[in-house]
Amino acid sequence: MAVNNTKEILINNSSTHTFNNDVSMAAQTNESHLLIVEHDQERREFILDRPVYSIGRDSDCDICLVNSLFVSRRHATLIRVPRDDKKHSYYYRIIDGDGKGKTSSNGLMINGRKLLDGLMINGQKISAHDLKNEDEIVFGAQVRAIYYLLRNSTLTGGETDPEYDITLIDPRMINDIED
Repeated sequence: MAVNNTKEILINNSSTHTFNNDVSMAAQTNESHLLIVEHDQERREFILDRPVYSIGRDSDCDICLVNSLFVSRRHATLIRVPRDDKKHSYYYRIIDGDGKGKTSSNGLMINGRKLLDGLMINGQKISAHDLKNEDEIVFGAQVRAIYYLLRNSTLTGGETDPEYDITLIDPRMINDIED
C-alpha cells in the first residue's frame, strides 16, 4: 500500500493540522497507544504510533479486520490529534468510514452506544469520537476493539499520574510475616 508522507486532517470545525508520517511524536512522549482487536477466537494487538490508520475488511487497510458481512471495506479511520494542554502529547480520534465523507454501512458503537454525528468535514456531519483509555469499539457482530492509553513515567523520570500508577513489587523484597 502506498503511504502518503503527509496527511491533512480536520480535527475540529475550524482548523486543520499537518502531521508527518513518522514516530517522532511517539518517541518524545511518555504515552503509548494500543488497540486490541478481538473477533471470534482471534486477538491482535496494534501499537499506534502513526498519524492515520484505516480500519476495515479491505486487505489494503492498515488494520485489517475479519472478513465479516457486518464490517465495511473502509469501516473507520483513526487520526492522531495533538493535545492543546501538554507538549508532545496526543490522543486518537475514530471516525466512522474512510474519513473523507463515506461512512460505513453499519456504523460504530462506542462503549455500548451508537456513534452519532459529531464533526463537520467537507460540509458533512461525520460520526467521530475522541478515544479515551479502555473505550470499547464495536465494528460488527463479534468484531470489537479496545483502546488503551498507557502512561510510563520511567521514560521521562517525571511524576507518576495516580490514575495510571501501577506499582509492581518483587516478592523477594517483602520479609516473611512468619519471622
